Amino acid sequence: MIRTILFTLFALASPVTVQAFERIAEKNAFITFISGTSLTNRLYGVTLMVSASGDISGEAFGRAINGDWTWQDGYFCREMAWGDRAIPYNCQLVEARGNEIRFTSDQGAGDSASFKLR
Repeated sequence: MIRTILFTLFALASPVTVQAFERIAEKNAFITFISGTSLTNRLYGVTLMVSASGDISGEAFGRAINGDWTWQDGYFCREMAWGDRAIPYNCQLVEARGNEIRFTSDQGAGDSASFKLR
């Protein structure tokens, strides 16, 4: 019993290392990272496929997502449609951590969205 209590106290007192997001600034590194995966955000009901050839496809809340992307000056630049709603062109900062990828609009100055790679 004492051993269990000591182990628990030690575990609680030990620092937890949280891996930071790291920027992906090169197109080839981005393609390698996402290759063969889908990007999902269950909170928002989104599943996306981002192809190496520049296509975006998927679904959110039962509506289709379609679009195109390019890589410009270290940013992921995309234009999409969600159902019949256009989502305007935007260049985004891309960061990765483990099996997670985060896109931040307006070259890193705007809102962020994170996705798990599946």
